Amino acid sequence: MSEAVVGLGSNLGKKNENLLQAVQALSRLPGSTIKRISSIFVSPPEGAPTEDAQEEYHNMAVLLETTMSPMALLGACLGVEAAMGRVRTHKNAARPIDLDLLLYEGIKSESFELSLPHPRLLQRAFTLLPLKELYPSGRAPGIFFEPHLRELDLTGIRRLERRIEMN
Repeated sequence: MSEAVVGLGSNLGKKNENLLQAVQALSRLPGSTIKRISSIFVSPPEGAPTEDAQEEYHNMAVLLETTMSPMALLGACLGVEAAMGRVRTHKNAARPIDLDLLLYEGIKSESFELSLPHPRLLQRAFTLLPLKELYPSGRAPGIFFEPHLRELDLTGIRRLERRIEMN
């Protein structure tokens, strides 16, 4: 079993319900168990094209223990997105769900299909704040992210009190 972290985001429709549906889908992946779930963080859209008037994002992270390979897990995440209606029209378009494989224990990779850790992980407060809840020490498998979090602008980001719980 390896630890993997999936970042989730939504800025279309019923955002918290979208996140819950995606977490439930992740809980059903073969050879995988959800170990921890972060709070939901709300953040302004980042990198959205100027012609897109986008709503704020709801973001969170899920820590999985899995026997799936990184590529299989990525494929499963893309399948969840497609099943939930994500259509990739243009870069940074609004979407009902976005699943990013952020980390996979023991794997560092740079390829067209998959880069691990996620290439923009350390540049985004909306990914590092949920990660900090999963790893309060500021250290996740293969990465010390605490110093990067301290350097980021947290303006406009807030934690929702509501959490997603798995039964």
